[in-house]
Amino acid sequence: MARAGEVVSGCLELLAEHCRPGITTAGLDAMAEEYIRKRRGIPTFKGYRGFPASICASPNQVVVHGIPGAYALKDGDIMSLDVGVTLAGWVADAAVTVPVGEPGRPAARLMDVTRTALMRAVARCVPGNHLGDVSFAVQEYVENNGFSVVRTLVGHGIGRDMHEDPQIPNYGIPGDGPELKEGMVFAIEPMVNAGTHKVVVAEDKWAISTADGTLSAHFEHTVAITENGPRVLTAGTAKGDPGFGSANPLW
Repeated sequence: MARAGEVVSGCLELLAEHCRPGITTAGLDAMAEEYIRKRRGIPTFKGYRGFPASICASPNQVVVHGIPGAYALKDGDIMSLDVGVTLAGWVADAAVTVPVGEPGRPAARLMDVTRTALMRAVARCVPGNHLGDVSFAVQEYVENNGFSVVRTLVGHGIGRDMHEDPQIPNYGIPGDGPELKEGMVFAIEPMVNAGTHKVVVAEDKWAISTADGTLSAHFEHTVAITENGPRVLTAGTAKGDPGFGSANPLW
């Protein structure tokens, strides 16, 4: 999974570098598929429940599951990029939200809060804690900063399949839920809206957007529970120290 995570992280870094005005989301998708396949990976999303692309590309008010297409990025946009890779039968999954050009202060703050909420949740991924501790870490930080967590979408267990038990909401009660044990692996993914937590589904049945049209940000890591604490498998190195130890500037 760490090897798959390296491919995910490298792909996201490549895509982030190319999120410039004028490029289309379809262009980003083609770039991602080529990158993944050259590294002997399989784009996990492509064909998953009928999804037609290798990545999810979700601009501005689109929370998740945006289908790449003709949309051309504009200066001031924010773009959420979600990538899954299957390598030797194991899956890793991660997401980032990046600015296109210079984001406004509200957008920059939204991205910063969402990124930090993910890091705070990952820090709770230690044996003996409970799943509710992870979920509450996201909710507490996000809501204390005046934003809202999406309640109808969740993180998930991950391994041989992209979506495994348990579901991981971005809100919860400390001490609630299953106890965390060494060997568990989670995809933790705060999805944070600038306005209401409510969302709507597009006519394509995939793209999910904020109900009030405000911006949304999405950050995700694949995280293993180890005796030494959390090991972020999508942090950009499979050989680094457990925990964040990441040279990747996206997180």
